[in-house]
Amino acid sequence: MTDETLAPTLAEDLLLVLLDPSSGSIHSEGSPLFHVLAGAVLTELALLGTVDIDRTTTLRGRQVRVTPSPPPSDELLLDTWQRVERKPTDAYSLVLEIGPALRAPTLDRLVARGALLREKTKTLGFIPGTRLRLAEGVGGAGRRGELVASLRSVLAEGAEPSVRTAALAALVSASGALPALHRDIPWSGDVYTRGRELQQGKWGARIAGDAIAVAAAAMLSTSLIVAVGLPGLRDD
Repeated sequence: MTDETLAPTLAEDLLLVLLDPSSGSIHSEGSPLFHVLAGAVLTELALLGTVDIDRTTTLRGRQVRVTPSPPPSDELLLDTWQRVERKPTDAYSLVLEIGPALRAPTLDRLVARGALLREKTKTLGFIPGTRLRLAEGVGGAGRRGELVASLRSVLAEGAEPSVRTAALAALVSASGALPALHRDIPWSGDVYTRGRELQQGKWGARIAGDAIAVAAAAMLSTSLIVAVGLPGLRDD
């Protein structure tokens, strides 16, 4: 089975949402993007039951270990699973390690699916470059529209989220990009508060099961480190 035939990963959906369709740029480029992409991969592995995260929190976060379950079939997830299989580590260190290497293959996956297009450009008329463009159709603009609508419903309208939408909303909030998405999700104090609640694991009564506290993203700044906790929960 090729990667393009697999269901979109949480990391792919995150990048689609963070893409600015008008400019082709990606919001939260740099360390914030690296960290939330790593958080998306780690969260998805937890949701699949292929990794386990200790409940006890240390100074560097919660320890991550593989479970007896079969490894993930998706290569975008498998690399991280194999890293944890070789040597269990804390979530904080894992996020910092895997994050920078995730942007390129995640974009390549979206291009291979036909969700994104890479267009050749020239700066100043002669400097070659590339520009990302959201593809028309179900997999590109259609999917992004569906994802944004589900996030708007949860963040701006107070709808109760599914596990996957809650995780995606928490990651978008953790990226710091919600104000930049105001055309899609009207920015307000309530949206900020709801995003923060989702980051803290307040996912609603319909999402049941034992909490797997996942230290899913480490948001860095020059003077502050903020650990973002994303619980991996299973549906009823």
